[in-house]
Amino acid sequence: MTSIEHLRSLSDILEEYEFLEGDERYRLLIELGRELDEMPNALKTDATLVRGCSASVWVYPTEQNGKLHFLADSNAAITKGIVALVISAVQDKPASEIARLDVTAALEPFDLRNQLSSNRTQGVPNMIALVREHAARIAAG
Repeated sequence: MTSIEHLRSLSDILEEYEFLEGDERYRLLIELGRELDEMPNALKTDATLVRGCSASVWVYPTEQNGKLHFLADSNAAITKGIVALVISAVQDKPASEIARLDVTAALEPFDLRNQLSSNRTQGVPNMIALVREHAARIAAG
């Protein structure tokens, strides 16, 4: 495994996001997507595919020392940025903490629904559900 580069924290991203408008916010999301760890093609399977997204999105959890580290990818740049945003809320936290975390509330300040077209955000609840499902399963042992 390659060295884990940590995604920026959600609060750091929000700080930057609030200063930006329109297209600059899109650029920030695209940049976040580029910062995701490389996801090997072998992990992009039907089992890791997030349902209900207009683009293809894959999320794969790995566990290290009781903490979850997610690999994720998308075939669309903006969508990949949204995935990165969701992942940054939960990355490298204990499974039990992620299972209890209200990711939707954590993402609320980004106001994605009003920033992006509905087909870009329709898969977000599914992404969050998948992440929390993985965490709950791992937390339960």
